[in-house]
Amino acid sequence: MALFQLSTSDDTSLSPADLREENRRLRKICQALMSRVESDSGADGAPYAAFERSVLLAEQVRERTDALHRALDELGQANTRLLAAKAEAEAANLSKTKFLAAVSHDLLQPLNAARLFASALETHALPDASQALVGHIGRSLKDVEGLLGTLVDISRLDAGVLHVDKAPFSVSTLLDALAEEYRQVAGVRGLALHYVPSSAVVESDLALLARVIRNFLSNAVRYTEQGRVLLGCRRRVEGVEIIVGDTGPGIAEQQREAIFLEFQRAPDAQRHHSRGLGLGLAIVDRISTMLEQPVTLASQPGRGALFSITVPYAEATAPPSVPDTARAPRLPEAAEDPLNGSVIWVIDDDLAIIEGMQALLGSWGCRVRAAATVSALEASSDGERPAVLLVDYHLGDHRETGLALATRLRRRYPGLAAVVITANHDAVLSRAAREAGMHCLLKPLKPMRLRMLLVSLLTQPLGAKD
Repeated sequence: MALFQLSTSDDTSLSPADLREENRRLRKICQALMSRVESDSGADGAPYAAFERSVLLAEQVRERTDALHRALDELGQANTRLLAAKAEAEAANLSKTKFLAAVSHDLLQPLNAARLFASALETHALPDASQALVGHIGRSLKDVEGLLGTLVDISRLDAGVLHVDKAPFSVSTLLDALAEEYRQVAGVRGLALHYVPSSAVVESDLALLARVIRNFLSNAVRYTEQGRVLLGCRRRVEGVEIIVGDTGPGIAEQQREAIFLEFQRAPDAQRHHSRGLGLGLAIVDRISTMLEQPVTLASQPGRGALFSITVPYAEATAPPSVPDTARAPRLPEAAEDPLNGSVIWVIDDDLAIIEGMQALLGSWGCRVRAAATVSALEASSDGERPAVLLVDYHLGDHRETGLALATRLRRRYPGLAAVVITANHDAVLSRAAREAGMHCLLKPLKPMRLRMLLVSLLTQPLGAKD
Protein backbone atom coordinates (compact mmCIF):
# COMPACT_ATOMS: atom_id res chain seq x y z
CA MET A 1 0.00 0.00 0.00
CA ALA A 2 1.33 3.41 -0.94
CA LEU A 3 1.81 5.75 1.96
CA PHE A 4 1.59 8.85 -0.14
CA GLN A 5 0.68 9.92 -3.64
CA LEU A 6 2.05 12.80 -5.77
CA SER A 7 -0.06 14.44 -8.29
CA THR A 8 1.68 14.53 -11.73
CA SER A 9 -1.09 16.12 -13.69
CA ASP A 10 0.06 19.68 -13.23
CA ASP A 11 2.95 20.34 -10.80
CA THR A 12 3.06 23.98 -11.97
CA SER A 13 -0.38 24.59 -10.54
CA LEU A 14 0.98 24.26 -6.99
CA SER A 15 1.77 27.41 -5.16
CA PRO A 16 5.03 27.88 -3.27
CA ALA A 17 3.16 27.43 -0.02
CA ASP A 18 1.71 24.13 -1.27
CA LEU A 19 5.18 22.94 -2.31
CA ARG A 20 6.60 23.79 1.10
CA GLU A 21 3.77 21.89 2.77
CA GLU A 22 4.28 18.87 0.48
CA ASN A 23 8.02 18.86 1.20
CA ARG A 24 7.36 19.01 4.92
CA ARG A 25 4.92 16.11 4.65
CA LEU A 26 7.41 13.98 2.69
CA ARG A 27 10.17 14.63 5.24
CA LYS A 28 7.84 13.59 8.02
CA ILE A 29 7.04 10.33 6.19
CA CYS A 30 10.76 9.60 5.60
CA GLN A 31 11.54 10.26 9.23
CA ALA A 32 8.79 7.85 10.26
CA LEU A 33 10.14 5.19 7.89
CA MET A 34 13.70 5.60 9.20
CA SER A 35 12.48 5.33 12.77
CA ARG A 36 10.71 2.08 11.96
CA VAL A 37 13.78 0.62 10.22
CA GLU A 38 16.04 1.61 13.10
CA SER A 39 13.66 0.16 15.70
CA ASP A 40 13.57 -3.16 13.80
CA SER A 41 17.38 -3.28 13.40
CA GLY A 42 18.42 -3.56 17.07
CA ALA A 43 18.28 -2.02 20.48
CA ASP A 44 20.88 0.60 19.65
CA GLY A 45 18.85 1.80 16.78
CA ALA A 46 21.82 1.69 14.37
CA PRO A 47 21.10 -0.19 11.13
CA TYR A 48 24.73 0.06 10.00
CA ALA A 49 25.93 -1.44 13.25
CA ALA A 50 23.54 -4.34 12.69
CA PHE A 51 24.96 -4.74 9.21
CA GLU A 52 28.51 -4.74 10.58
CA ARG A 53 27.56 -7.37 13.13
CA SER A 54 26.08 -9.51 10.38
CA VAL A 55 29.24 -9.24 8.32
CA LEU A 56 31.42 -10.01 11.36
CA LEU A 57 29.26 -13.01 12.26
CA ALA A 58 29.48 -14.32 8.70
CA GLU A 59 33.29 -13.95 8.85
CA GLN A 60 33.45 -15.82 12.15
CA VAL A 61 31.26 -18.60 10.73
CA ARG A 62 33.57 -18.86 7.71
CA GLU A 63 36.70 -18.93 9.90
CA ARG A 64 35.24 -21.54 12.20
CA THR A 65 34.07 -23.59 9.24
CA ASP A 66 37.59 -23.48 7.83
CA ALA A 67 39.01 -24.47 11.24
CA LEU A 68 36.53 -27.33 11.44
CA HIS A 69 37.59 -28.56 7.99
CA ARG A 70 41.24 -28.37 9.03
CA ALA A 71 40.48 -30.29 12.23
CA LEU A 72 38.58 -32.92 10.24
CA ASP A 73 41.52 -33.24 7.85
CA GLU A 74 43.94 -33.64 10.77
CA LEU A 75 41.60 -36.16 12.39
CA GLY A 76 41.43 -38.09 9.14
CA GLN A 77 45.21 -38.13 8.90
CA ALA A 78 45.49 -39.21 12.55
CA ASN A 79 42.91 -41.93 11.95
CA THR A 80 44.89 -43.14 8.94
CA ARG A 81 48.04 -43.27 11.05
CA LEU A 82 46.12 -45.06 13.80
CA LEU A 83 44.81 -47.64 11.34
CA ALA A 84 48.33 -48.15 10.01
CA ALA A 85 49.66 -48.55 13.56
CA LYS A 86 46.85 -51.00 14.36
CA ALA A 87 47.62 -53.02 11.25
CA GLU A 88 51.30 -53.03 12.19
CA ALA A 89 50.48 -54.13 15.74
CA GLU A 90 48.19 -56.90 14.46
CA ALA A 91 50.93 -58.05 12.09
CA ALA A 92 53.43 -58.05 14.96
CA ASN A 93 50.95 -59.93 17.14
CA LEU A 94 50.43 -62.50 14.38
CA SER A 95 54.18 -62.82 14.00
CA LYS A 96 54.50 -63.34 17.76
CA THR A 97 51.77 -65.96 17.65
CA LYS A 98 53.62 -67.79 14.88
CA PHE A 99 56.84 -67.49 16.87
CA LEU A 100 55.11 -68.95 19.91
CA ALA A 101 53.88 -71.85 17.81
CA ALA A 102 57.44 -72.45 16.66
CA VAL A 103 58.72 -72.17 20.22
CA SER A 104 56.09 -74.58 21.46
CA HIS A 105 57.08 -77.24 18.95
CA ASP A 106 60.66 -76.67 17.81
CA LEU A 107 62.16 -75.69 21.18
CA LEU A 108 60.11 -78.01 23.32
CA GLN A 109 60.89 -81.04 21.14
CA PRO A 110 64.58 -81.36 22.16
CA LEU A 111 63.74 -80.37 25.73
CA ASN A 112 61.09 -83.08 25.80
CA ALA A 113 63.59 -85.64 24.53
CA ALA A 114 66.19 -84.57 27.10
CA ARG A 115 63.67 -84.91 29.93
CA LEU A 116 62.75 -88.41 28.73
CA PHE A 117 66.39 -89.52 28.59
CA ALA A 118 67.18 -88.03 32.01
CA SER A 119 64.12 -89.64 33.60
CA ALA A 120 65.03 -93.00 32.06
CA LEU A 121 68.61 -92.69 33.29
CA GLU A 122 67.44 -92.05 36.85
CA THR A 123 65.95 -95.56 36.95
CA HIS A 124 69.29 -97.22 36.16
CA ALA A 125 71.60 -98.60 38.81
CA LEU A 126 74.43 -96.07 38.76
CA PRO A 127 77.29 -95.23 41.12
CA ASP A 128 76.32 -92.63 43.68
CA ALA A 129 78.41 -89.92 42.01
CA SER A 130 76.80 -90.62 38.63
CA GLN A 131 73.34 -90.75 40.17
CA ALA A 132 73.94 -87.33 41.72
CA LEU A 133 74.99 -85.95 38.34
CA VAL A 134 71.88 -87.38 36.71
CA GLY A 135 69.80 -85.72 39.43
CA HIS A 136 71.46 -82.37 38.75
CA ILE A 137 70.81 -82.76 35.02
CA GLY A 138 67.16 -83.57 35.65
CA ARG A 139 66.67 -80.59 37.96
CA SER A 140 68.43 -78.25 35.52
CA LEU A 141 66.24 -79.46 32.66
CA LYS A 142 63.22 -78.98 34.86
CA ASP A 143 64.32 -75.41 35.61
CA VAL A 144 64.73 -74.72 31.88
CA GLU A 145 61.32 -76.24 31.24
CA GLY A 146 59.78 -74.06 33.94
CA LEU A 147 61.37 -70.84 32.68
CA LEU A 148 60.54 -71.54 29.05
CA GLY A 149 57.01 -72.61 29.93
CA THR A 150 56.50 -69.44 31.94
CA LEU A 151 57.67 -67.24 29.06
CA VAL A 152 55.46 -69.10 26.60
CA ASP A 153 52.48 -68.86 28.94
CA ILE A 154 52.79 -65.11 29.55
CA SER A 155 53.34 -64.48 25.84
CA ARG A 156 50.29 -66.54 24.92
CA LEU A 157 48.23 -64.64 27.46
CA ASP A 158 49.46 -61.33 26.06
CA ALA A 159 48.77 -62.47 22.48
CA GLY A 160 45.27 -63.64 23.41
CA VAL A 161 45.82 -67.12 21.96
CA LEU A 162 45.27 -69.00 25.21
CA HIS A 163 41.60 -69.93 25.47
CA VAL A 164 39.46 -71.69 28.05
CA ASP A 165 38.13 -75.20 27.43
CA LYS A 166 35.94 -76.08 30.40
CA ALA A 167 34.71 -79.62 30.91
CA PRO A 168 33.65 -81.80 33.87
CA PHE A 169 36.28 -84.07 35.43
CA SER A 170 37.04 -85.72 38.74
CA VAL A 171 39.32 -83.52 40.81
CA SER A 172 41.38 -86.62 41.59
CA THR A 173 42.32 -86.79 37.91
CA LEU A 174 44.43 -83.72 38.47
CA LEU A 175 45.45 -83.86 42.12
CA ASP A 176 46.51 -87.52 42.40
CA ALA A 177 49.19 -87.10 39.74
CA LEU A 178 50.37 -83.76 41.14
CA ALA A 179 50.56 -85.21 44.65
CA GLU A 180 52.72 -88.11 43.48
CA GLU A 181 55.00 -85.81 41.48
CA TYR A 182 55.49 -83.19 44.19
CA ARG A 183 55.83 -85.78 46.94
CA GLN A 184 59.13 -86.68 45.32
CA VAL A 185 60.08 -83.04 44.70
CA ALA A 186 59.35 -82.16 48.34
CA GLY A 187 61.26 -85.23 49.52
CA VAL A 188 64.42 -84.01 47.80
CA ARG A 189 64.24 -80.87 49.96
CA GLY A 190 63.52 -82.85 53.10
CA LEU A 191 59.86 -81.84 53.22
CA ALA A 192 56.78 -83.99 53.71
CA LEU A 193 53.79 -83.60 51.40
CA HIS A 194 50.43 -84.31 53.01
CA TYR A 195 47.70 -85.01 50.45
CA VAL A 196 43.98 -85.22 51.17
CA PRO A 197 42.26 -86.75 48.11
CA SER A 198 38.75 -85.87 46.98
CA SER A 199 36.10 -87.63 44.90
CA ALA A 200 34.36 -84.39 43.84
CA VAL A 201 33.58 -83.76 40.17
CA VAL A 202 34.29 -80.19 39.06
CA GLU A 203 34.04 -78.19 35.85
CA SER A 204 37.05 -76.24 34.65
CA ASP A 205 39.86 -76.23 32.10
CA LEU A 206 42.01 -79.14 33.28
CA ALA A 207 45.23 -77.88 31.67
CA LEU A 208 44.87 -74.29 32.91
CA LEU A 209 43.83 -75.37 36.38
CA ALA A 210 46.85 -77.69 36.50
CA ARG A 211 49.12 -74.69 35.86
CA VAL A 212 47.59 -72.84 38.77
CA ILE A 213 48.02 -75.75 41.21
CA ARG A 214 51.54 -76.50 39.92
CA ASN A 215 52.51 -72.91 40.57
CA PHE A 216 51.15 -73.08 44.11
CA LEU A 217 53.02 -76.33 44.78
CA SER A 218 56.28 -75.10 43.22
CA ASN A 219 56.28 -71.97 45.33
CA ALA A 220 55.40 -73.91 48.48
CA VAL A 221 58.31 -76.34 47.97
CA ARG A 222 60.71 -73.60 46.91
CA TYR A 223 60.20 -71.29 49.88
CA THR A 224 59.66 -73.83 52.67
CA GLU A 225 62.88 -74.69 54.48
CA GLN A 226 61.43 -77.29 56.82
CA GLY A 227 58.12 -78.83 57.75
CA ARG A 228 55.50 -79.87 55.25
CA VAL A 229 53.34 -78.94 52.29
CA LEU A 230 49.60 -79.58 52.19
CA LEU A 231 47.51 -80.37 49.10
CA GLY A 232 43.82 -80.95 49.57
CA CYS A 233 40.24 -79.82 49.03
CA ARG A 234 37.37 -78.31 50.98
CA ARG A 235 33.78 -78.60 49.82
CA ARG A 236 32.13 -75.19 49.76
CA VAL A 237 28.62 -74.21 48.74
CA GLU A 238 29.92 -72.52 45.60
CA GLY A 239 32.38 -75.28 44.67
CA VAL A 240 35.51 -77.20 45.63
CA GLU A 241 38.28 -75.11 47.16
CA ILE A 242 41.62 -76.62 46.13
CA ILE A 243 44.22 -75.68 48.73
CA VAL A 244 48.00 -75.65 48.82
CA GLY A 245 49.50 -74.72 52.20
CA ASP A 246 53.01 -74.70 53.60
CA THR A 247 54.98 -74.07 56.78
CA GLY A 248 57.28 -71.55 55.12
CA PRO A 249 58.12 -67.96 56.04
CA GLY A 250 54.71 -66.59 55.12
CA ILE A 251 53.89 -63.38 53.27
CA ALA A 252 53.61 -59.97 54.89
CA GLU A 253 50.34 -58.07 54.54
CA GLN A 254 51.89 -55.29 52.45
CA GLN A 255 53.27 -57.79 49.92
CA ARG A 256 50.14 -59.83 49.24
CA GLU A 257 48.94 -57.75 46.32
CA ALA A 258 52.39 -57.11 44.86
CA ILE A 259 53.28 -60.80 44.50
CA PHE A 260 50.54 -61.19 41.87
CA LEU A 261 52.16 -58.51 39.69
CA GLU A 262 54.58 -59.31 36.88
CA PHE A 263 58.28 -59.68 37.71
CA GLN A 264 57.62 -59.55 41.45
CA ARG A 265 59.54 -62.07 43.55
CA ALA A 266 59.71 -62.77 47.25
CA PRO A 267 62.26 -60.59 49.07
CA ASP A 268 64.26 -63.67 50.08
CA ALA A 269 64.09 -65.38 46.69
CA GLN A 270 67.89 -65.42 46.32
CA ARG A 271 68.28 -67.12 49.68
CA HIS A 272 65.99 -69.88 48.46
CA HIS A 273 67.93 -70.16 45.17
CA SER A 274 64.81 -69.31 43.21
CA ARG A 275 65.36 -69.22 39.45
CA GLY A 276 61.93 -67.92 38.64
CA LEU A 277 61.14 -64.77 36.71
CA GLY A 278 58.51 -63.46 39.09
CA LEU A 279 55.78 -64.29 36.58
CA GLY A 280 54.25 -67.38 38.15
CA LEU A 281 51.62 -65.73 40.32
CA ALA A 282 50.95 -63.11 37.62
CA ILE A 283 50.06 -66.01 35.31
CA VAL A 284 47.93 -67.54 38.07
CA ASP A 285 46.04 -64.26 38.44
CA ARG A 286 45.36 -64.04 34.70
CA ILE A 287 44.29 -67.67 34.41
CA SER A 288 42.01 -67.26 37.42
CA THR A 289 40.37 -64.30 35.69
CA MET A 290 39.97 -66.27 32.46
CA LEU A 291 38.43 -69.21 34.32
CA GLU A 292 36.28 -66.90 36.48
CA GLN A 293 37.43 -68.99 39.44
CA PRO A 294 38.80 -66.86 42.30
CA VAL A 295 42.20 -67.29 43.94
CA THR A 296 42.64 -66.45 47.63
CA LEU A 297 45.65 -66.09 49.90
CA ALA A 298 45.87 -66.40 53.67
CA SER A 299 49.19 -66.08 55.48
CA GLN A 300 50.87 -65.25 58.74
CA PRO A 301 54.53 -64.21 58.63
CA GLY A 302 56.64 -66.96 60.13
CA ARG A 303 53.78 -69.48 60.10
CA GLY A 304 53.34 -70.26 56.41
CA ALA A 305 50.95 -69.41 53.59
CA LEU A 306 47.82 -70.94 52.11
CA PHE A 307 46.83 -70.40 48.47
CA SER A 308 43.54 -71.70 47.11
CA ILE A 309 41.31 -71.59 44.05
CA THR A 310 37.59 -72.35 44.12
CA VAL A 311 36.29 -74.47 41.24
CA PRO A 312 32.54 -74.93 40.65
CA TYR A 313 30.94 -78.35 40.85
CA ALA A 314 30.06 -80.06 37.59
CA GLU A 315 26.41 -80.58 36.82
CA ALA A 316 25.19 -83.98 37.94
CA THR A 317 23.80 -84.64 34.47
CA ALA A 318 27.15 -83.96 32.76
CA PRO A 319 29.57 -86.86 33.47
CA PRO A 320 33.15 -86.59 32.25
CA SER A 321 33.46 -87.47 28.55
CA VAL A 322 36.91 -88.98 29.20
CA PRO A 323 37.13 -91.74 31.84
CA ASP A 324 38.54 -90.90 35.24
CA THR A 325 42.26 -91.60 34.92
CA ALA A 326 43.70 -91.30 38.39
CA ARG A 327 41.78 -93.32 40.92
CA ALA A 328 44.79 -94.66 42.83
CA PRO A 329 46.45 -92.06 45.08
CA ARG A 330 49.78 -93.85 44.87
CA LEU A 331 51.62 -95.74 42.16
CA PRO A 332 51.43 -99.53 42.56
CA GLU A 333 54.34 -101.59 43.84
CA ALA A 334 56.57 -103.28 41.28
CA ALA A 335 54.99 -106.69 41.92
CA GLU A 336 51.55 -105.42 40.90
CA ASP A 337 52.61 -102.76 38.43
CA PRO A 338 50.33 -102.99 35.36
CA LEU A 339 53.07 -101.42 33.25
CA ASN A 340 55.17 -104.58 33.45
CA GLY A 341 54.86 -106.36 30.10
CA SER A 342 52.22 -103.96 28.73
CA VAL A 343 52.49 -103.29 25.01
CA ILE A 344 52.76 -99.58 24.36
CA TRP A 345 52.86 -98.15 20.84
CA VAL A 346 54.61 -94.84 20.24
CA ILE A 347 54.28 -92.89 16.99
CA ASP A 348 56.44 -89.79 16.50
CA ASP A 349 58.36 -88.38 13.56
CA ASP A 350 61.27 -87.23 15.78
CA LEU A 351 63.93 -89.93 16.24
CA ALA A 352 65.14 -88.41 19.54
CA ILE A 353 61.61 -88.54 20.97
CA ILE A 354 61.23 -92.15 19.85
CA GLU A 355 64.49 -93.15 21.52
CA GLY A 356 63.64 -91.19 24.66
CA MET A 357 60.18 -92.79 24.95
CA GLN A 358 61.68 -96.25 24.41
CA ALA A 359 64.21 -95.64 27.17
CA LEU A 360 61.68 -94.23 29.65
CA LEU A 361 58.87 -96.71 29.03
CA GLY A 362 61.34 -99.58 28.88
CA SER A 363 62.68 -98.60 32.31
CA TRP A 364 59.10 -98.97 33.61
CA GLY A 365 58.90 -102.53 32.27
CA CYS A 366 56.76 -101.76 29.21
CA ARG A 367 57.14 -103.60 25.93
CA VAL A 368 57.61 -100.58 23.67
CA ARG A 369 57.07 -100.49 19.93
CA ALA A 370 58.05 -97.08 18.55
CA ALA A 371 58.22 -95.83 14.98
CA ALA A 372 57.33 -92.90 12.75
CA THR A 373 54.58 -94.75 10.85
CA VAL A 374 51.84 -97.29 11.55
CA SER A 375 53.15 -99.70 8.94
CA ALA A 376 56.58 -99.76 10.60
CA LEU A 377 54.93 -100.37 13.97
CA GLU A 378 52.79 -103.22 12.75
CA ALA A 379 55.75 -104.79 10.99
CA SER A 380 57.72 -104.87 14.26
CA SER A 381 54.87 -105.85 16.57
CA ASP A 382 54.81 -109.58 15.69
CA GLY A 383 51.04 -109.51 15.81
CA GLU A 384 50.88 -108.17 19.37
CA ARG A 385 47.84 -106.10 20.14
CA PRO A 386 48.71 -102.67 21.65
CA ALA A 387 47.23 -101.72 25.01
CA VAL A 388 47.94 -97.97 24.78
CA LEU A 389 48.85 -95.70 21.89
CA LEU A 390 51.03 -92.62 22.48
CA VAL A 391 51.00 -90.46 19.35
CA ASP A 392 52.44 -87.04 18.57
CA TYR A 393 49.89 -84.60 17.16
CA HIS A 394 52.24 -83.05 14.57
CA LEU A 395 53.48 -85.81 12.30
CA GLY A 396 54.84 -83.71 9.46
CA ASP A 397 53.37 -81.15 7.10
CA HIS A 398 51.99 -83.68 4.62
CA ARG A 399 50.71 -86.31 7.03
CA GLU A 400 47.49 -86.77 8.95
CA THR A 401 47.40 -85.46 12.51
CA GLY A 402 47.99 -87.72 15.46
CA LEU A 403 44.33 -87.32 16.40
CA ALA A 404 43.18 -88.58 13.00
CA LEU A 405 45.68 -91.42 13.08
CA ALA A 406 44.59 -92.48 16.58
CA THR A 407 40.95 -92.45 15.45
CA ARG A 408 41.82 -94.72 12.54
CA LEU A 409 43.80 -97.13 14.71
CA ARG A 410 41.04 -97.35 17.32
CA ARG A 411 38.68 -98.56 14.62
CA ARG A 412 41.22 -101.26 13.79
CA TYR A 413 41.90 -102.11 17.44
CA PRO A 414 38.66 -101.67 19.43
CA GLY A 415 39.28 -100.72 23.06
CA LEU A 416 42.70 -99.18 22.34
CA ALA A 417 43.44 -96.37 24.79
CA ALA A 418 44.93 -93.36 23.01
CA VAL A 419 46.97 -90.41 24.30
CA VAL A 420 47.72 -87.48 21.99
CA ILE A 421 50.94 -85.65 22.87
CA THR A 422 51.45 -82.09 21.66
CA ALA A 423 53.12 -78.75 22.29
CA ASN A 424 50.00 -77.00 21.00
CA HIS A 425 48.02 -75.44 23.86
CA ASP A 426 45.02 -74.67 21.65
CA ALA A 427 41.78 -75.40 23.50
CA VAL A 428 40.21 -76.65 20.26
CA LEU A 429 42.69 -79.53 20.11
CA SER A 430 42.20 -80.66 23.69
CA ARG A 431 38.44 -80.44 23.24
CA ALA A 432 38.59 -82.53 20.07
CA ALA A 433 40.68 -85.18 21.84
CA ARG A 434 38.29 -85.26 24.78
CA GLU A 435 35.24 -85.56 22.55
CA ALA A 436 36.93 -88.46 20.76
CA GLY A 437 37.41 -90.21 24.11
CA MET A 438 41.18 -89.70 24.11
CA HIS A 439 43.60 -87.99 26.46
CA CYS A 440 45.87 -85.07 25.66
CA LEU A 441 49.27 -84.42 27.27
CA LEU A 442 51.36 -81.32 26.69
CA LYS A 443 55.08 -81.19 25.98
CA PRO A 444 57.48 -81.32 27.63
CA LEU A 445 56.04 -84.48 29.13
CA LYS A 446 55.97 -84.84 32.88
CA PRO A 447 57.22 -88.44 33.36
CA MET A 448 55.26 -88.91 36.56
CA ARG A 449 52.08 -87.56 34.94
CA LEU A 450 52.58 -89.94 32.00
CA ARG A 451 53.12 -92.90 34.30
CA MET A 452 50.05 -92.15 36.40
CA LEU A 453 47.97 -91.86 33.23
CA LEU A 454 49.28 -95.15 31.83
CA VAL A 455 48.62 -96.97 35.12
CA SER A 456 45.05 -95.68 35.22
CA LEU A 457 44.40 -96.59 31.58
CA LEU A 458 45.81 -100.10 32.01
CA THR A 459 43.80 -100.77 35.18
CA GLN A 460 40.45 -99.74 33.73
CA PRO A 461 38.03 -102.34 32.38
CA LEU A 462 38.27 -102.74 28.64
CA GLY A 463 34.92 -101.10 27.98
CA ALA A 464 35.90 -97.99 29.96
CA LYS A 465 38.62 -97.15 27.45
CA ASP A 466 36.27 -96.61 24.54
